[in-house]
Amino acid sequence: MAASFLKLAGGGDVKALTRSSLLPISFITTGVFQSDRQSLMNAMEEAHKKSPNKSIDVKQVLEDGDFVITHSLVARSDPAQAPIAVVHIFRFKHDRVVELWDLGQELVRDSPMKTDRFDPAFEERLDHSDILDHGIK
Repeated sequence: MAASFLKLAGGGDVKALTRSSLLPISFITTGVFQSDRQSLMNAMEEAHKKSPNKSIDVKQVLEDGDFVITHSLVARSDPAQAPIAVVHIFRFKHDRVVELWDLGQELVRDSPMKTDRFDPAFEERLDHSDILDHGIK
């Protein structure tokens, strides 16, 4: 449900999101806008106008009871803009979002710290010998 919510919200399809059972009547957010359904819809429409046709690729979903945490890559419509790594923290009640928080960081393309964590081959390139040598599992 969290991944579906993000894909609809990120794609700017506010009407589809409002038709879904995911959109809450009211909820808790980071305080950027009012915690009600209309304010969320307005914020999503405004975000889509500023950065249309972006995609959200959910890479990981962690669930613990009513809490769901997603780790995603947001690609922007302008290829000159770097993608953004985003963590969303959801709390659900009766299959509806009642709390939503997010943290994002733009990926730096030429960073000495490689930002290819979203590349499936990344894990294969890691050197785990230091972990294995110390008995850490």
